[in-house]
This record gives sequence, C-alpha cells and structure tokens, in this order.
Amino acid sequence: MAKSKQQQGDTAPVVLQLERYLPYRLSILSNRVSSRVAETYSDKFALSITEWRIMAVLGEYPGISADEVSLKTQIEKSILSRAINKLLSRHFVAREFDPADRRRSMLSLTKTGKSVYDEIVPVAYEYERELLECFSDSERRVFSELVDRLFAHASDLHRSR
Repeated sequence: MAKSKQQQGDTAPVVLQLERYLPYRLSILSNRVSSRVAETYSDKFALSITEWRIMAVLGEYPGISADEVSLKTQIEKSILSRAINKLLSRHFVAREFDPADRRRSMLSLTKTGKSVYDEIVPVAYEYERELLECFSDSERRVFSELVDRLFAHASDLHRSR
C-alpha cells in the first residue's frame, strides 16, 4: 500500500487567510471606524486618535490617573504620556496631584477641553448611528451582546496567560 503525503512527511504549509482572520479583521475595522471619526476632530481641533481617546475617557471618568486611562484605552504608556503632555500644553487637560500620594496625578478636562469634547461627542454618536444602519434593531442588540461577550472572553484569556 502506498504511503500518503502526510505519512511521508510532505505536509503542505498552513497558510493564514489574513482577510478572514478575526484579529486582523477587527484591527482593520477599528482603523476604518476610528479614522472616519478622526477626520472631524483632526481637521477642526488638530487632535490625534490617541489624544481624542484620552479626552473621551476623561469626559466619562474625570479625575482618573494616567495609569487608569492606560487600562481603559489599552494605549502603551510611553505613547499615552506623550499624548497627555501635548493635551496639557494645549490646555485641554489639567493635572492635579493626589494630596494623599504625591506620586499619583489625576487628570481632567479643562473648560477648553470640555468644550471640544462636547462638540465631538454628538459627531461620534452620529457616525456610530450611521455605521450601524446596516443592522436591524434586533441585529444591533445581538451585535452589541456579541461584542460584549467577545470582549469579556478576550479579557479572560489575556488574564489567564
């Protein structure tokens, strides 16, 4: 009986179909979505995606530390630090030191930063609405639940390593 190619050790290499690979697809989708909204705040306010993400977090969670911003955005700390410094120099963000622990600083939006935030948020929500138009109401709910479940599962996998 003749040996199969696999028995002979001549196995075909496994090829990654990048366009169907979920992490790649999510990354590309994230880039497309972020860059569309970024057109608004980049052109009008000269903000990078990273700077806007920091401001968005501070709009929701005023007075948190840079470490907490890093956890919420998953932005690497050196990139985050440069972006925070730029926002500080433009007076969009203020930093106060924790009186109980002078090593810990708390960040918040300034009046100018809050004004910019208040102008961008409705644009971001409108784009989200347009983006999700391709789904019915029930599909939007299911999609949201699936994204939440995938996020939680990915977090669990990350913690277990």
